[in-house]
Amino acid sequence: MRTLGVRPNFSDYPRQEQELIRRTAKVYYPSSFYAELFDSIGKNTFPNCHTYKCAQDKIKQTALFNMAGIAHPRTHVFYGRRQKSTILDRFDLPFVAKKPRGSAMGRDVFLIRNKEELASYCQNNWPAYIQEYLPVKRDIRAVVIGGKVRHAYWRVAVGQDFRTNISAGGRIDLSPVPDEALSLALRAAQLCKWDDVGVDIIEYDGAFYILEGNMKYGRQGFRAAGIDYLELMTTLIRNGEI
Repeated sequence: MRTLGVRPNFSDYPRQEQELIRRTAKVYYPSSFYAELFDSIGKNTFPNCHTYKCAQDKIKQTALFNMAGIAHPRTHVFYGRRQKSTILDRFDLPFVAKKPRGSAMGRDVFLIRNKEELASYCQNNWPAYIQEYLPVKRDIRAVVIGGKVRHAYWRVAVGQDFRTNISAGGRIDLSPVPDEALSLALRAAQLCKWDDVGVDIIEYDGAFYILEGNMKYGRQGFRAAGIDYLELMTTLIRNGEI
């Protein structure tokens, strides 16, 4: 393996490196910009271009889940003032509102409990991404890499915060994760063609639902379980599993 780094222009690579990129069978971590270009010319990448396309885009992910028939909390995207004015016609308080694109680590995720909080959210988010609130105190993070679940664990909300994100104060619980949840994570990754993703799943009223896929997932869960993430990825690459 040889690391070349990501350059803003392909012409910035020395001629020798350009030829190396053209000849190699697979490029690892090419960035979203190059992943789509490599896909256009038939070159394999890891992660693949489908994984990059949905990174930090909740709108695309929700549409994909619905099209693929993947269990997902009822969600609707509202564009413009006229559509936003109908939110309370479609959803009962409280409900969850999120920044639809570009957010991670639990940032810009809100529990909307009244009209004032909704007005504040709508003023700062365009479009509005609204999701039914399924009250749970923990969720599952299942990391799918190369078509297999490589690690899975619970994330538990702490105190009054409804978010389970570790970066938002949630804690890791390494208790066994139900096989049904692992199967759902794997099925979702396969249907969406995501080959490197942290799938977030909740269990509510006896059923499992996928919240979203995180392509920039944290490593805390691996460390808590004593798994060396870099060593894992190196092994998978050397064994040809990714």
